[in-house]
Amino acid sequence: MKAKVYRTIHRTLLLGACTLFAAGAGAAEKELPPKPSVTDIVKASKPSDWRALDPDNTLYMEMPWGRVVIELAPTFAPNHVKNIKALVRNHYFDGLAVVRVQDNWVVQWGDPNDETDKARPVKGAQKTLKAEFTVPLANDKHFTRMPDVDGYAPQSGHSNGFPVGRDPKTGETWLAHCYGMVGVGRDSDADSGGGTSLYATIGPARHLDRNITVVGRVVSGMPQLAALPRGPAPMGFYDKPEMNVPITSVRVAADLPPEQRSRFDVMRTDSAAFQAVLDAQRNRGGPWTKVAMHHVDLCAAPVPVREQKP
Repeated sequence: MKAKVYRTIHRTLLLGACTLFAAGAGAAEKELPPKPSVTDIVKASKPSDWRALDPDNTLYMEMPWGRVVIELAPTFAPNHVKNIKALVRNHYFDGLAVVRVQDNWVVQWGDPNDETDKARPVKGAQKTLKAEFTVPLANDKHFTRMPDVDGYAPQSGHSNGFPVGRDPKTGETWLAHCYGMVGVGRDSDADSGGGTSLYATIGPARHLDRNITVVGRVVSGMPQLAALPRGPAPMGFYDKPEMNVPITSVRVAADLPPEQRSRFDVMRTDSAAFQAVLDAQRNRGGPWTKVAMHHVDLCAAPVPVREQKP
């Protein structure tokens, strides 16, 4: 009698499990409704959804293949931005080079002879500055928070086009190390950098947040930087002078005639259009996507940029 009862219970449980599996499989196979893509949202955006780069806070780094455009962020690193512009205006970077490309990490440029007696002198600027890893929350007037959980900051979002983290308890905010962000190289001493050595991130580096001064981001030219040959020496440094990639010049956009400037617009991160971009990344529609994540990482939703052709 007991064996018959056990067999009945087993068949009932097995039937229930199969029913649940079939229901789950049906849910997984259900097509998600189509949703606007980021491309669709950009095409439908209005002129008021965009802002032009500020020429006084835009750098043009001329490379053998073309121009790298860097937008500076004086709100988050005012002293370093001022110092970098002084270096640029004294032509410090002209003829220097990309000296390091570490896979999935950073592209770094500066003086290949920095640690020797042939180091280029710093004129009209400072070699080192006090670190600006964070700034007071009151400095940032343009923060738009993302609802998604962030593992590196109590709050995260965007400020005038830049990805940022913030901590209301400490009253601090900072630029996040997303792809293309530009930081200041330093030694172990927090105050050992000043802008003579800069890098752009080409891989996940959020654990550098609040450990390095971040001064801006690359707006155009990242594919060329990220495609450079990886350095064979430790930490991706080039170990032969001929491997260094020369920098022709670096200029502040405001110092060039208008006809020599690149014209880029950045989507306003406080606009409804950008919130739609975030939602498109957070909840991708069908038919290709089968499961919507309902989540997007801060660095997985880059701010749209478009070039205005003359």
